[in-house]
Amino acid sequence: MHSELFTIGPINLHVYGLCMALGFLAAWRMLVYLCKRTGQDFGNVEMLLTWVMVSAIIGARGVYVMQHWTAEFAQNPLAVLRLDQGGLVYYGGFIGALIPYVAYTLYHRKNFFELADVSAAVLPLGQAFGRVGCFMHGCCFGKCSDAWLAVSFPFRSPAWHEHLNAGLISPTAVRSLAVIPTQLIESVATLALFAVLFGLYPKHYLRRGLIAGLYLVGYAVLRFFIEFLRGDPRGTVGPFSTSQAISLLIFAGGIGCIAFSFRYAKKRSEN
Repeated sequence: MHSELFTIGPINLHVYGLCMALGFLAAWRMLVYLCKRTGQDFGNVEMLLTWVMVSAIIGARGVYVMQHWTAEFAQNPLAVLRLDQGGLVYYGGFIGALIPYVAYTLYHRKNFFELADVSAAVLPLGQAFGRVGCFMHGCCFGKCSDAWLAVSFPFRSPAWHEHLNAGLISPTAVRSLAVIPTQLIESVATLALFAVLFGLYPKHYLRRGLIAGLYLVGYAVLRFFIEFLRGDPRGTVGPFSTSQAISLLIFAGGIGCIAFSFRYAKKRSEN
């Protein structure tokens, strides 16, 4: 783990932020590639994606702050602005990103799934980069484990603080206990999901809602099960973590999108 790259005056450049930027850039380039390959033109998509990125960050940060307000922000509200220190919830970002998407399709009178499908095909690539950033920052870590793939995070990392507060290590410990690297597991899983969706999109992009539905179902499933391996503090909804509860809703939404795609394809064939 190496969270901070360098410092210039009051500005700290963290690997976490760099990975987010690289993930956005990579997904953007792949989206443009797929649009050109399939002959689609979404107009000023660059401006839309900029708004999507901003809205996603606000949503991701907002959900994290709500989950950790008492422990991290109640005594220091200005810390809400310290994005360089990590603290983003993916599902919050996902919901936030939907706002400019919906506004764009309504304003330009486009089929929502035209843009949603191509975005879903490349989104997992951005997530793969983002989870590498989580690993380098030390957040989103897994449960303690003696498995061969387990890793220890250094002094004053999020895992170190959590284990210290739980009485599992002493204040003089130079590293955390060994934990499952859930960040890297999710990174590999989302990269595999990207490979599948990226390959399917050129053949099925006219089946509106199919790729978006497959993404929602695929990510919901992998995130639901990865949550069982997580060891960082998170909110709960009944017997599930907050992210698992949202995954169930996302899964249902994905099934709905896939069902819509079959109805859409049938309607097109009849016409």
